[in-house]
Amino acid sequence: MGLLDFISPGKKNREAPLSSTQTNLRIGEIRDNVVVLKNGGLRAVLKTSSINFNLKSEQEQNAIIRAYQGFLNSLEFPIQILVRSKRLDIDNYIDQVKKLGEKQTNRLLQDQTFEYAAYIGRLVEYADIMEKEFYVVVQYDPGRVLSTSKIQAFFQRLAPKDSYSDIKRRHNEFEQLKKSLNQRVNIVRSGLESCGLKVDELDTMNLIELFYKSYNPKTSRSQKLHDLKEVSIEKE
Repeated sequence: MGLLDFISPGKKNREAPLSSTQTNLRIGEIRDNVVVLKNGGLRAVLKTSSINFNLKSEQEQNAIIRAYQGFLNSLEFPIQILVRSKRLDIDNYIDQVKKLGEKQTNRLLQDQTFEYAAYIGRLVEYADIMEKEFYVVVQYDPGRVLSTSKIQAFFQRLAPKDSYSDIKRRHNEFEQLKKSLNQRVNIVRSGLESCGLKVDELDTMNLIELFYKSYNPKTSRSQKLHDLKEVSIEKE
């Protein structure tokens, strides 16, 4: 099911029919470029490029097939492959064109620049142009080694009663689990690159944006996410 596998419908609570969407997700938090599930599982997401297989020669096609077979045979753990179709988003490009139009000193060129930006926006909207994105989800579930109670205790959010030693211990345990996940990420990255693909691991901001757009496709078109570095939290 790809990234949608993170959803856990669970039982409906009759006393709280308007419960938050977050209560129905298996995602506990996203930190240090890692998705942490509520059961203690860790997920890393790799975004890959694509290959037009039909445009390759027979020799190149055979080489790609052999490389992909070798990659699959080298895996000793499960992965998830997601192909995501979405409407083409060129809002940033249109904004750049408009900024160029504002800098134009020639009135005719300025009008033509604004008309071009408006035309591109209407074309994408009316033609409903789609694009595909390709992701590979690498997982690591420490539940195979640790008991459920220990996992839940480990991934509980920080509380005021937490001592410095508790926070430090939890941080060290997370770093150890992350090392195991990164080992798997490196194996998958190497295997995909051997197939001629470009591979990029999503950082924290890109992970948040991915899930935000996946679960809020319409809202995300009008309400963009800000850079986390620019977000400030004021204590009440």
